[in-house]
Amino acid sequence: MGSGILAKSFIQAYHQALANASKNGVAQEAVWRGYRKMMTEAEARQILGVSEHSPWEEVLKRYDNLFERNAKNGSFYLQSQVHRAKELLEMVHQTKA
Repeated sequence: MGSGILAKSFIQAYHQALANASKNGVAQEAVWRGYRKMMTEAEARQILGVSEHSPWEEVLKRYDNLFERNAKNGSFYLQSQVHRAKELLEMVHQTKA
């Protein structure tokens, strides 16, 4: 069930990225390259700047901070990477609990 939700969110993010790419004149091929590679847990932790021993509350705090900063004056790509990192770590956290 969780993987179905994750796949659906990736598809929605991809469609949104394509819409943004066409508005900004970015090649759709370049956008697709970013979504083709799956993120590892280590990459997710590095993106959010948390360690394996960080409490879940710290992960959420870092996510909120980075997501909001990229929403105001960042890029859609960075914002989507932050979101994907949080989703992956959320799945890991739920399986450990």
